[in-house]
Amino acid sequence: MAKSEQPRCVLVTRFSALGDVAIAVPVLYDVCRTYPGTHFVFVTRERAATMMVNTPENLTVVPANLSTEYHGLWGIVRLTRKLLRDYPIDALADLHSVLRTWVMGAIMRLHGVTVKRIDKGHSQKRALTSGKMHRQLKSSHERYRDVLAQLGLPTEPRFTSIFDHRPASSIHGKKAPGECWIAIAPFSQHQGKVYPYDKLRQVFNTLAQRPNTHIFLMGGGEKEKQLLAPWAQAYDNATSVAHIRHTIGDELSLLANCDVMVSMDSANMHLASLVGLPVVSVWGATHPYCGFMGYGQEEAHAVQLDLPCRPCSVFGQKKCKLGDYRCLTGITPEMIVIQVDKVLKTFPRCQ
Repeated sequence: MAKSEQPRCVLVTRFSALGDVAIAVPVLYDVCRTYPGTHFVFVTRERAATMMVNTPENLTVVPANLSTEYHGLWGIVRLTRKLLRDYPIDALADLHSVLRTWVMGAIMRLHGVTVKRIDKGHSQKRALTSGKMHRQLKSSHERYRDVLAQLGLPTEPRFTSIFDHRPASSIHGKKAPGECWIAIAPFSQHQGKVYPYDKLRQVFNTLAQRPNTHIFLMGGGEKEKQLLAPWAQAYDNATSVAHIRHTIGDELSLLANCDVMVSMDSANMHLASLVGLPVVSVWGATHPYCGFMGYGQEEAHAVQLDLPCRPCSVFGQKKCKLGDYRCLTGITPEMIVIQVDKVLKTFPRCQ
């Protein structure tokens, strides 16, 4: 492919995690709509692929089972060969840059495919978490756009929602006029990103006692079901989504009807961003400066403490060196409720 030419068929790779795949969605939809003459093939894990709804006509989503069918080195080789057989790929945008995608890129190059991959900014992130630097780094959305720009496909951020209208919610039915729907997502993979449950329960109690308000508790695993069950049982106007069999598409339809979400620095924040839902995000060991703020979300709505030890981790997996996670325990429930009210006042979505 000559440098002056735009690719005809671009393979885009991002296998995990769910939040990182969600971050890619606005970028993908924008590039597809900016370059309708180019075909884009997005390969990701099966579960993540289900969030790709209302896709542009020139986008093909390929779900890949990397645990069984395409497991290991030879599995990636088989997947790459299949993609080369099925599509006239002439460019690869590697948004993941891990061993799997390096192998895929090497095979693609042997077939004359132009390969560009993400610069994750590891050195800058190390400087940020070590305290040597304290400033906003390039966001993941920008890093994804940079990869596509290197292939001659620059874009401007125009994405607003995966839906062109507010869909009906299959989880809770129709929203009553003037009713306020609030989603609360208490969970994250790492302790350094989880607000204490007893404090979040106080936030939940305060919001659930308000008239004409319905609270949706977001989660999915068995442990999450056990934790959320007593919360939902305490109020008639609270629903544990974890106890309802649903798809990611169903969850997105529900979030599209909500007015605000309270979330950790987690995949839930990024799912809400796909439907333009404002998020009051709670940050502990991590920090928006690392570049993982949800698409279109405002740092002004983030609840966090200005501590010299923050951020100590990019992903929140490191143990607190002080032992008390004061970055999270020091946040009061009132601080979160105040931000929720600010969002509801600024973005009056209740109808």
